[in-house]
Amino acid sequence: MKGIILAGGAGTRLRPLTKVTSKQLLPIYNKPMIFYPLETLLTAGIKDILVIVAPDHAGDFLKLLGSGNEFGCKFTYEIQDKPDGLAQAFVIGKNFIGSDNVTLILGDNVFEDNFSAAISSFQSGARVFAKEVPDPQRFGVVEFDANKKAISIEEKPKQPKSSFAVTGLYIYDNTVVPKAASLQPSSRGELEITDLNNVYLHEGTLDVAPVRGRWLDTGTFESLHEAIEFARERELAKTV
Repeated sequence: MKGIILAGGAGTRLRPLTKVTSKQLLPIYNKPMIFYPLETLLTAGIKDILVIVAPDHAGDFLKLLGSGNEFGCKFTYEIQDKPDGLAQAFVIGKNFIGSDNVTLILGDNVFEDNFSAAISSFQSGARVFAKEVPDPQRFGVVEFDANKKAISIEEKPKQPKSSFAVTGLYIYDNTVVPKAASLQPSSRGELEITDLNNVYLHEGTLDVAPVRGRWLDTGTFESLHEAIEFARERELAKTV
């Protein structure tokens, strides 16, 4: 299993904080934001990690993370010239992924859960993670049938069919590379991760697992503040 941290994008919703730096380099209490998704991968035993960054701040990520020796892993770096969708990560990362399975985590997502078992038990298809949220229209929304089986996923629907959002952690088998390459850009001009997940859903190989602990998508000022408070509480609990 290889890992990808997608840390591109312009972070426009967090301006002016992101005018001179990347969103994923902003502090979340006592660590840069990207350290949190990195810890999620490392805790799950993933040691070969591709970091995809925007061109303007590539040097800052390299200076911060280095080769990976400090973290007991190996980093590879790629540039995402334009933020053309989350699924573009698999097009950019084609050579890195090779013949392996891959876990993608978004560089602005903070999770409380330990995903070691979910990742180590993965064999084929796709596995994504859903969390009930108060504002599902901001996310990809998954609809379940009476047996808790996923039956549809919609990207940022105006009228969500459920309150369950697909979070920024995705596990795919090696067929993700040709599947992502075959996607057509959406009306937003992006390769949508929801479209990719729907390919697996229609094949009958998509597993949707619950996120039981806290999940924070730190793309807004409110969620950024919430993530800082969560990280502070967690760090202070370690000293008790």
